[in-house]
Amino acid sequence: MQTIEKIDVNRIMQAIPHRYPFLLIDRMVDIVLGEEATGIKNVSVNEPFFQGHFPERPVMPGVLLIEAMAQTAATLVVLTLGEAFEGKLVYFMTIEGAKFRRPVEPGDQVRIHVKKERHRSNVWKFGGVAKVDGVTVAEATFSAMIMG
Repeated sequence: MQTIEKIDVNRIMQAIPHRYPFLLIDRMVDIVLGEEATGIKNVSVNEPFFQGHFPERPVMPGVLLIEAMAQTAATLVVLTLGEAFEGKLVYFMTIEGAKFRRPVEPGDQVRIHVKKERHRSNVWKFGGVAKVDGVTVAEATFSAMIMG
């Protein structure tokens, strides 16, 4: 299996079409093509979602943690499939077993580990776990379809 030590945000933006303010991963590390990877999100108090969620006690919305998992997985899929798939849209099909264990706040660094469970044609299924300081903050199983 081919591995890539890390990629930066510029390479992520080549792979997937997401842009600020909706690009939710800053870097990826420990990439094993076709298998697993870890996305990194450095959470800043300047994130636009903190203006309304919640101004008195800013908390990153759980659905955005799931989206960060999906973006990590989508980038892994594109890196695996190659340049012909760069910038292609990836659509959620299912989200199962989502659990939120503790709030993610400004100053946290979220490490999002995704691991392929299954791949058939253009449909990929992953398990994802988001952690802050080694403690699980969210987890889910999800599948998505890459539009080729």
